[in-house]
Amino acid sequence: MRVAVFVTCLVDQLFPSVAEATVTVLRRCGIEPELALDQTCCGQIAFNDGFWPESRVLARRHLNVFEHADAVVTPSGSCAAMVREFYPVMLKEDQDLTARAHHAGERTYELTEFLVDVLHRSDVGARFPHRVTYHASCHGLRGLGVRHQPLELLSHVRDLELRPLDGVEECCGFGGMFAVKFSALSGSMLDTKIRAIEASDAEVVTATDASCLMQIDGGLRRRRSRIRSLHLAEILASQ
Repeated sequence: MRVAVFVTCLVDQLFPSVAEATVTVLRRCGIEPELALDQTCCGQIAFNDGFWPESRVLARRHLNVFEHADAVVTPSGSCAAMVREFYPVMLKEDQDLTARAHHAGERTYELTEFLVDVLHRSDVGARFPHRVTYHASCHGLRGLGVRHQPLELLSHVRDLELRPLDGVEECCGFGGMFAVKFSALSGSMLDTKIRAIEASDAEVVTATDASCLMQIDGGLRRRRSRIRSLHLAEILASQ
């Protein structure tokens, strides 16, 4: 199986350790992933803000870059949902591109669903001796149906104590441009999420999207909280 890692622009620019952790976990599962150096953004930011022509340019590039991979794995439910759900919608006026978009969506996986649903791995040999609470990112949960996979993987991490999170499936308030255009509403949603995280008595909050964790981490830092945020891939890569 030719497995390519779609790093995503946010991870590439701000959280490269998440990409490194993704590669580490895949290698531990016996896969040597491909990393295309010419990959860029999936176009989600432009798409969500109404710039569809510009987003189509990035979508076509993405389809070309990953065309020959048997599976494309990304540490982002948000970007995986963009490819799987919205590429066919955005490219529907071109039959050839629509067919390629559907094919790409069938081969694109968020990291935890690839591990659990494709590789059938619940234990990736991780050890993380900390109290951890999990936030379910919206696109992964609602767009991809990723619900049990992250929890299944966390339950097999040695010495990890999983703490329940009240309102685990409630949005953190990020939503890309939503946080900019509706900052007051976004901030209120974040405050609710931060209070729940602090009430969980966790040392670490984790999720499958760096964008959610960036939002949550900002809220924690402003409150001078000792709780740190860590992408699930980084926990799975720990030993």
